[in-house]
Amino acid sequence: MENKIQLFEGVKVRYAWDAENEEWLFSAADVCNVLAESASKDPTAYWRKLKQRLLKEGSEVVTNCHELKMKASNGKLYQTDCFTTADTLRLIQSIPSPKAEPFKMWLAQVGSERLDEIADPEKAILRGADYYRAKGYPEAWINQRLQTIEMRKELTDEWKARGITKEKEYAILTNDMTRAWSGMSVQEYKQMKGLKKESLRDNMTNLELVLNMLVEVTTTSISKSRQPETFSLSRNIAKEGGSVAKNAREDIESRLGHSILSESNASDKKALDIKAELAE
Repeated sequence: MENKIQLFEGVKVRYAWDAENEEWLFSAADVCNVLAESASKDPTAYWRKLKQRLLKEGSEVVTNCHELKMKASNGKLYQTDCFTTADTLRLIQSIPSPKAEPFKMWLAQVGSERLDEIADPEKAILRGADYYRAKGYPEAWINQRLQTIEMRKELTDEWKARGITKEKEYAILTNDMTRAWSGMSVQEYKQMKGLKKESLRDNMTNLELVLNMLVEVTTTSISKSRQPETFSLSRNIAKEGGSVAKNAREDIESRLGHSILSESNASDKKALDIKAELAE
């Protein structure tokens, strides 16, 4: 989850886009700094005191708090209390400040970019491509990655239609598909690539991405056709979709004479491009 910074009347406010839940998340301490005008002092002091008060009152706002790693003024990452836009607005109501209304309008402006993308998905695609270009990824890889994002969204939409909404269940199904086509769990796959918390997809070669996309497209199609009514049946379909990509992987490997499962990661972005890989 990439962190961003916006300025409100000269005060920095950190925020991030939660793609899974399609929500903006804002730093609680930064919001308090804006409204309490305490930015020049301890940046978290007001929020700490307010948090204690809200906890005593049994406020649901604190219960809904998310913890994200965000960069502090010293450049280091720290666990930071964050809120969705809706809960940020509720937090604002707890702070008497003449800046409350202007800040509400600012929140709406910050969110407008995402609303633009919802109205015109092409804008989201273009922004995504620009993000990966800025990171130095090859064009062929970027094209595949953007397609995998679209395919993943179609799959999660299908899972939601089958009553699957918990993040843990998504993780189980993803693990089933990954193991079925690659022979490794998601964690084992990440270990092979030397990853920890990084995105596995952002560290796949474009050939790995194509096979992963084949799994998701196949799983989506089978699920739509059979309309499974239980999580167990959805797991079977996920494994079945993975087996289709496994057969494709084994066919490709027999023709290439080597495994296409690569230890390459985004530290060497050129190695993620299959063109560069085949040229060696």
